[in-house]
Amino acid sequence: MSEHWRGLFVQDAVAGLREDLTDADLGSHSGDGGNDVTIDVEYSSINFKDGLALTGRPGVIKGDALIPGIDLVGVVSASDSAAWHPGDRVIVNGWGIGESHNGGLAQRARVNSNWLIALPPTFSPKQAAAIGTAGFTAMLAVLAIEETAARATEGDEILVTGASGGVGSIAISLLSSLGFPVAASTGRASEHDYLRSLGAQTIVDRDTLSEAGKPLQSQRWLAAIDSVGGPTLANVLAQTRYGGVVASCGLAQSADLPATVMPFILRAVTLTGINSVFCPRGRRQEAWDRLATDLDPTVLDSLTETVPLDGAIEVAERIMRGEVRGRVVVDLSH
Repeated sequence: MSEHWRGLFVQDAVAGLREDLTDADLGSHSGDGGNDVTIDVEYSSINFKDGLALTGRPGVIKGDALIPGIDLVGVVSASDSAAWHPGDRVIVNGWGIGESHNGGLAQRARVNSNWLIALPPTFSPKQAAAIGTAGFTAMLAVLAIEETAARATEGDEILVTGASGGVGSIAISLLSSLGFPVAASTGRASEHDYLRSLGAQTIVDRDTLSEAGKPLQSQRWLAAIDSVGGPTLANVLAQTRYGGVVASCGLAQSADLPATVMPFILRAVTLTGINSVFCPRGRRQEAWDRLATDLDPTVLDSLTETVPLDGAIEVAERIMRGEVRGRVVVDLSH
């Protein structure tokens, strides 16, 4: 790679494309578990957090200036770690990249070697970027459901809210491949065929969940994966059947939880939080191993859009308007 390379840069909450970035912009290089691996980035992706960062919303980027992007897939170009060598293809999701540490929306990155996961041979670099934090989060939620929910009986459905987004789309595909009947909640009638193509058997109108409801409602769901929060999450909890589990991983509607303790103490419902950013390495590897066996790469391709780096800001604006379906990969190889 030339001395100068391309990347997005957020300065004082304003994002722009720069063509003059150098390795000096990546910060210090340090061994002994510090920023000891340099990566030539091939692909990144646009998640909800990236949408916030690239459109100037507060709460994601810590500091005045940073390369955004909470995902990256690329090739190790230099390493002071015995575990990784030039030529290794690797994945980084979370660990603060794109928030408090320079991230993946640039052609180079320098990170801690402990953050790396080897690219599974099942996936191409582009497919791994399409999975990204969204798919990784979906897999963590599926693992939590498998470990916590009461035993399923025939017909028990798992609800996925925010179903046409990145987490929701991959969650539906994973759950369907594992044999669970899936109900998908969406507010867009135009997405019904898309959600059924991923494996959803039932479509739930988002409006039936988005307003305040009773503390306990008819028991309907074996489990749920919720990326919405707010009254939606409260209603999902109130509708989850005895011994069920709800995995909470987003706040697209609200960070509030206007609920009561009744689902927990009268129905033994479990509310489990999914945090993909600082997920321990062992659990992280488990999730990627399961993605490699449970997620159909052809389905992944069907829900993925690819844009060049100079199209990323426009995608971020679409995400914030709720206009993006599935996953968007950013190609940094050119």
